[in-house]
Amino acid sequence: MNLRLNTLAKMVDPGSRVADIGTDHAYLPIELVKNGKIDYAIASDVAEGPLENAKNDIAAAGLTEQIETRLGSGLETVTHADQIDTVVIAGMGGKLMTDILDRAWSKDAQFKTLVLEPNIGEAGVRNWLMMHNYKIISEKLIAEAGHTYELIKASLTEEKHEMTEKEIFFGPFIVQEKNPVFYQKWEGQLAYYQRLLVNLNKARKKDEDRINEVYHDIKLIKEELEK
Repeated sequence: MNLRLNTLAKMVDPGSRVADIGTDHAYLPIELVKNGKIDYAIASDVAEGPLENAKNDIAAAGLTEQIETRLGSGLETVTHADQIDTVVIAGMGGKLMTDILDRAWSKDAQFKTLVLEPNIGEAGVRNWLMMHNYKIISEKLIAEAGHTYELIKASLTEEKHEMTEKEIFFGPFIVQEKNPVFYQKWEGQLAYYQRLLVNLNKARKKDEDRINEVYHDIKLIKEELEK
């Protein structure tokens, strides 16, 4: 497995019952079961092609008794009877991720642990977690094959765990650690926002709200990069 999937695997607690949503080839559940970290997983995908790949890879690994494949949208493939305590959702946009979690929440499907890797919109995911009484207990910021990835592990609690704007934007653990990837990512993002600001200001009809939002984000990023 690659660095991203290995890091996700390390964030899963031993003995968990896992649902991997958007599983693709089911690499993650295969690795977790093969190494004896977990005994049971659901590998779920909305598309038939990736799920067929998952079935073939699970069969090749000899794990069809321990990893079930399910075809369907989001967490609709998981039932209360499955007794899933850990949900992994990786490699999709933060908005789609929170939509999936919202739909499950509205049907009283709540999970003790979430391991998430949004490829965009990470702040929105953190805000969703905070508003639904999840506490972020671990984060990793990694770089691989020219991309940066923010991995978030959160645990459901009885109360809301407030985060500051800065913690939601950058990640409470990520902004504390500030590893080299942090500077790599946010220097790139700063340059992007600065170019965006130029283009927004050139527009015939200016979107003042968006301009103010980008100014604000630039200020946040500069403050952290200069600390």
